[in-house]
Amino acid sequence: MNIKRKISLFLILFSVGFGSIFVTGLHASDSLISNGDFERNGTSGPADWSGPGGSLSYEKDGGNTYARLTSLEPGKTAMLYRVVDIPAGVQALKLSWRWRTTNLKPGSKAWYDARIMMNFKNASGGKASTSPPHPYLRKSTNEWQEKSVVFLVPEDAVALEYMPSLFQVKQGVMDLDDIRLEPVDPTAVRAKADAKAAEKARLTVAVEAPKTNQWPPMLKVVGNRLHNPEGKEVWLQGVNVASLEWSARGENVLKSTEVAIDKWGANVIRLPVKDSYWFDDDGESYRKLVDNVITLAANRGAYVVLDLHRYRAPKDEYLTFWKDAATRYSNHPAVLFDLINEPHGITWDVWLNGGFVAEKGKKADEDAFLTADEKVKNAQGFESPGMQAMVDTVRATGAKNIVVIGGLDWAYDLSGILDGYAVKDDPQANGVMYSTHVYPWKKGWVNKFLKVADKYPIFVGEVGADINKMEWMAASAQEDAETWVPAMLAVIQDYRLNWTAWCFHPRASPRLLLDWNYTPTPFWGEQVIEAFSGKKFKSQKMR
Repeated sequence: MNIKRKISLFLILFSVGFGSIFVTGLHASDSLISNGDFERNGTSGPADWSGPGGSLSYEKDGGNTYARLTSLEPGKTAMLYRVVDIPAGVQALKLSWRWRTTNLKPGSKAWYDARIMMNFKNASGGKASTSPPHPYLRKSTNEWQEKSVVFLVPEDAVALEYMPSLFQVKQGVMDLDDIRLEPVDPTAVRAKADAKAAEKARLTVAVEAPKTNQWPPMLKVVGNRLHNPEGKEVWLQGVNVASLEWSARGENVLKSTEVAIDKWGANVIRLPVKDSYWFDDDGESYRKLVDNVITLAANRGAYVVLDLHRYRAPKDEYLTFWKDAATRYSNHPAVLFDLINEPHGITWDVWLNGGFVAEKGKKADEDAFLTADEKVKNAQGFESPGMQAMVDTVRATGAKNIVVIGGLDWAYDLSGILDGYAVKDDPQANGVMYSTHVYPWKKGWVNKFLKVADKYPIFVGEVGADINKMEWMAASAQEDAETWVPAMLAVIQDYRLNWTAWCFHPRASPRLLLDWNYTPTPFWGEQVIEAFSGKKFKSQKMR
């Protein structure tokens, strides 16, 4: 063993609340983690590893041995813990391994999944100045996958905590094998890290203080149009700045808002958000980020449609969200409230007034001996408060802001609004705007939303086309899709429908962007820029 620096290894197997510690020495190897393939035998299992017990076991498959972590209880962590001393002078490391997950169901938080957590430790035993990445899985792989990751070692690091975990998952199994930790040349790793830091700096926007004298005037519904306090029509045209519905930190949402308004000419941003992020442990940071997006847009005279990006039907927890969010942005002149992203799979009566919503594929107990009430009680699903209750909850906070309400069929179908299912609003409030989401496979524009546009203001909250989305369609439909974008933009212009194109993100289809340089896609982004600039699209046949 190299005596310049003694390398100690510790293996701890624990579930939250208890654990045992096993100490063993490191055998000389190219890898800093000895016996990472679990093949060298010890007295009670693979050498340099602990014996099986609890959530850890060692399995064999055709003579191959591997480690298995099993979730024994929902929300309880199963973890393999090892501390590896880092030899002096090592500036970069490569971790490689094989893993497999089965029956994996993540927990309630975005980071409750199967992951390899790692921390650098300094000489005093605390965390070093930086941490390595945490590779993770949120779905079952069912088959073995080979993975590797390289990362720089900070100057103050003397050891690495290595912690493969089923971290507070609902259920699942994670298998591990062929684990190696090796020093590597830091040159390429450092160059990649520097490039990533430069890219982050390029996409970073300074948080702005409110400049209320530059904020846009509050809007009010007048007939089927939106007016400012001077009685002039305001036509909202913009984009969806997505990611806060799938990431609590978002992906360049401030920069995207800035570019969409300053460079593309948008006067409105639709901002999808998620109620669970709003209220979770780091909710204060999440809410502050939403505040910053709204302030940045408002300082530029633009509006923000705050979209609760949920589906199916209103739920009681959505009322809780809107009670808080509507209070927070009550009568903010730049903010409109989009109450629920895409309702679907319910009747118009349940949509408006509430009622039982059965889970998809689930039916109430059809036992002939049960009463109707008992059948509902035994069904799997939830009781929806309905859209009217959503509106009433917002108005109870004193917020007069315009509310945006999506129809059925994933917010496409607004036909029920003319058949007696329009919501009732406080006459002292600023009104209701109905939302439709239109994509190339949606037919019947006239009956689904254009007739409603004669009476109410319409917000096309999501709209767009992506060539990749057309691959599954018939050849005739693909050809038709080439004319769909100009036809859709012509209808928006002819009826002066308020709209936000989906999506100002290079990976959320239909994409407006090719990359984070904000290069517009030729099949959608370029036409949207032209529409914002005032180009008139020629009317074509209705779909």
